[in-house]
Amino acid sequence: MPKRALSDLTVKRAKPPAKGQVDIFDAGYPGFALRVSYGGGKSWVYFYRIGGRLRRRSLGTYPAVTLAEARQLWRDAKHQVSLGRDPGWHRASDLNFESVAREWLKRDQADKRSLKEVERIVEKELIPEWGQRSIRDIRRHDILVLSDRIADRGATTMARRVMAYVHRLFRWAKSRDPIESNPATDLPKPGREIARDRVLTDAELAAVWKAAVEIGWPYGPAVQLLILTGARRAEIGELKWSEINGNTIKLSGARTKNAEPHDIPLSAQALEVLSRIPHVAGSEFVFKKPLRSGAWSNAKTKFSAAKIQPWRIHDLRRTVSTGMNELGTEPHIVEAVLGHTVKGVAGVYNRAKYENAKRAALEAWSAHVMALVQP
Repeated sequence: MPKRALSDLTVKRAKPPAKGQVDIFDAGYPGFALRVSYGGGKSWVYFYRIGGRLRRRSLGTYPAVTLAEARQLWRDAKHQVSLGRDPGWHRASDLNFESVAREWLKRDQADKRSLKEVERIVEKELIPEWGQRSIRDIRRHDILVLSDRIADRGATTMARRVMAYVHRLFRWAKSRDPIESNPATDLPKPGREIARDRVLTDAELAAVWKAAVEIGWPYGPAVQLLILTGARRAEIGELKWSEINGNTIKLSGARTKNAEPHDIPLSAQALEVLSRIPHVAGSEFVFKKPLRSGAWSNAKTKFSAAKIQPWRIHDLRRTVSTGMNELGTEPHIVEAVLGHTVKGVAGVYNRAKYENAKRAALEAWSAHVMALVQP
């Protein structure tokens, strides 16, 4: 490995390798190196041994951390090593899987819309399996065993998602230095995730609507609004009164899957459903509190009165999309109603919102639904 007396100029001029990365060790500073990656990125690293095992700690990236600052960080870390302490993770308890997983959720996943789902999987599938084990001791075989066990119980889609989250978690842990490599890299995915294509028939849609009437608040009107708007379940389940502006639901980017603001026109029937929902004192939410994943799963059991083939809440959104297309709504208007991101060149240059066309489409769809329910 190359070694030279580093200076501000040599660091600035250090050339990236053709592939991979190269560590340029600083003469006179044992274990301290400038890491240059083939993409041009530069970072400071410190190699040391604890208990006879080689470790590596990141000391920051260049130029955010200067050479002088990185050398001082090296001195501090080297002092910790001389005292027998690991400067990366000082306590052994910090290295158990549960501690790292919770740190990952807090620092890397907190702003993700999928946070609740990821938390549920970590609590249900991962912590019971590896909770108190050192994250450094978890190998590829352990991940495959867990994935196969989940797939063997018939939950292939869940097994694939678990593996995806495990990969993200270990990738983050590697960037923070408690592990030196990601054991989930390039692992084969179990089975294949089958895209659902369930669309409710007109008779089934009417049966779900009538069951919603019988069930009542909060799940009944929530499902009716899903049918009338084609919105995602989180957009309706976490709806706030302040997001309803006259005859339109106005969602900020923080509330949509693609992080883009989205307006959902409310048909006359949707407004009628909203008018029957009570305002709960002290709550800003339409349904008193957010209806999240677990709540929707529980709600589905209440729809046994709708004696139809197995269905899911998200099937309603697919049904709305299919139904509007069958009514003759232009496909790009249907996509606008659903709040889908327009891809390619059209997404760059066409910024039209089609608000009038969206409203007309949802009014027509609402009239169709009411004709099914009240022929």
